[in-house]
Amino acid sequence: MTDSRPARPCCAALDAARALDRGGRLAEAATTLAATTPCEACRAPALTLRGSLAARLGDNPAADRWLVEAIAQTADAPDTLVLHGVVLRRLGRPQEAHERYVQALALAPRHVGAHVNDANILNDLGRWREALEAAERAAALQPALAAAANARGVALAGLGRGSEAMAAFGEAIRLDPPEPTAHVNLGNSLVAAGRAEEALASYEAAVALAPDRAGAWTGLANARAALRRWPEAAAAYDQAYALAPRHPGLMGQRLHSRMRLCDWTGYGESRAEIAAELDAGRLPSTPFVLLPVSGDPMEERRCAEAYARSALVRPAAPLAAPPPGPRIRVGYFSADLHSHATAHLMADLFETHDRAAFEVTAFSYGPRSDDPVRRRLAGAFERFFDVSRMDDPAVVSLARGLDLDIAVDLKGYTLGARSGIFLERVAPVQVSYVGYPGTLGAPFIDYLVADPVLIPEDRREAYSEKIAYLPDSYQPNDRRRALPPAATARGDHGLPAEGFVFGCFNNAYKITPDAFAAWMRILRGCEGAVLWLYRETPAAADNLRASAVAAGVAAERLVFADPLPHTQHLERLRHMDLFLDTSPYGAHTTASDALWMGTPLVARMGETFAARVAGSLLTAVGAPELIATSWEAYEALAVALFRDPPRLAELRRRLEDGRASAPLFGTPKLTRHLEGLYRTMHARRVAGLAPDHIAAD
Repeated sequence: MTDSRPARPCCAALDAARALDRGGRLAEAATTLAATTPCEACRAPALTLRGSLAARLGDNPAADRWLVEAIAQTADAPDTLVLHGVVLRRLGRPQEAHERYVQALALAPRHVGAHVNDANILNDLGRWREALEAAERAAALQPALAAAANARGVALAGLGRGSEAMAAFGEAIRLDPPEPTAHVNLGNSLVAAGRAEEALASYEAAVALAPDRAGAWTGLANARAALRRWPEAAAAYDQAYALAPRHPGLMGQRLHSRMRLCDWTGYGESRAEIAAELDAGRLPSTPFVLLPVSGDPMEERRCAEAYARSALVRPAAPLAAPPPGPRIRVGYFSADLHSHATAHLMADLFETHDRAAFEVTAFSYGPRSDDPVRRRLAGAFERFFDVSRMDDPAVVSLARGLDLDIAVDLKGYTLGARSGIFLERVAPVQVSYVGYPGTLGAPFIDYLVADPVLIPEDRREAYSEKIAYLPDSYQPNDRRRALPPAATARGDHGLPAEGFVFGCFNNAYKITPDAFAAWMRILRGCEGAVLWLYRETPAAADNLRASAVAAGVAAERLVFADPLPHTQHLERLRHMDLFLDTSPYGAHTTASDALWMGTPLVARMGETFAARVAGSLLTAVGAPELIATSWEAYEALAVALFRDPPRLAELRRRLEDGRASAPLFGTPKLTRHLEGLYRTMHARRVAGLAPDHIAAD
């Protein structure tokens, strides 16, 4: 016998809302439910449907409220628990989401959606190994599930197993070609592996499938940037910004792409927006691209720490500290052990190490090369490992097998870095040196090698590392490099045969509106002088000329230098009368190249590491009077030197004499001091002492 009584109004409303939902009329369904008070019989399904509708309508706070109430009404609702986990993830509450999936799986161990969603949330939490296990459980239950393959790829990428991650993303694409997420993730893995050209196709596919997805546009922009296609990169960053301005790292990358083009449109607004986001605890920029636009070392620390927390969260297997050996075992890790600025600086140091006391090993994860610098470096180490085709776990295993006492990161957060190697701890003492001008904000880096000019004692709080002080400049140099003979005339470089040549061969992204305005004021006060700049892209040169004209300086007073091999680059520096440094990111290797060639340099020294490097170099070369601490003093000094040829000639003579005597070029002394720091670091570790600020004797 059936119950012929009419359904209660609330139950009828629930049925009507379900019908509207099936018809895609979500807002009407939500309104229908809101107009009634559910009875005990329909309360749980009505609350669940209200939560589902709110989630699909984008009102996640409301969805959270309804689903909490729904779950309280029933003890056995795995689907509702999974849906609530999805909502909690959207609300930025990953741990609570994980707990919901655990509850769902306790009720329904074969719930594929719970396993997949748990894998995703564990990836969000950086719990890569657990995420991999969850994704593999989902795949075992449903082998043709693209979402499981994608989650597996994310976990493998997080574990540093790049080639396996790419294979997993490829499988996800094969299983569900129209889903853009795996295309983006495959592109990200290819860029991380240095295969940006291949990544373009993945990102272009993602953009075609989901033109409203900021992550696809950001990935496409990153690939173009890696290929130095800056106008196209800037356009893609603009597209991403229009969709989701707070996409992690996007604001900084967008501004950086414009800096590469010397396009300062909206510079002040972008800079203020980045600062506000950092103050709010978000990550609007990667650490490196903040350096050229930040004059605040504490701001740089906040950015570095936020980046380390969000991007470098892989759990590491415990490191068994090796027992002391007869020599201190030091490993140098870099992508730049070929004809690169870092290698030019450090080759002499590597060769000068005391082999009776130190065992030195190189780990090169950059491009394979057979250039003369690479061959020289290969002979400078006892062991030289090309690990460019090894993933992070394999490099960690190799390095740990050598029982390193100290690992030295020569890259930091610069292009091509593999911080994941250090995250895993390859040595009980880990050191940042030379490659990155600032703090890494990472708990796995113990020391930062610096000098008293770079980091005065009262500024240490801006650095997460303990400072290891060298007494002169932190920067090594190659005293063995040949001094190229004069081989060209000014006219060979497009310079006027007579007259004064100011110059700056820094990369375009270091030129801020403030620095350029100072240069234009200098040129307006120095009749007949020209400014010789490095031409990174034609677009940047065109923009600089246009900015000069807008500042009242003729475009032809800007002359541009194209890239040259290192020896030819050094030779042409003879034609520069005075190097004008940038700030807050000044010249590093470019500055020491100029000083080596006897070219005086004026520095505007600020507060950050990157803004104080030239000051460190000038102090160590015996010319501290060329350091200015304001743009006004910088301009006055440059104009005074223009008007005082005898003083400028005396400076050049002092610099030329300093090649043989200045501490800046005294590599053996610097190496002995650096080894003293290594000894102290090692002795503290052996004694069970935590890292602390130290200074070389």
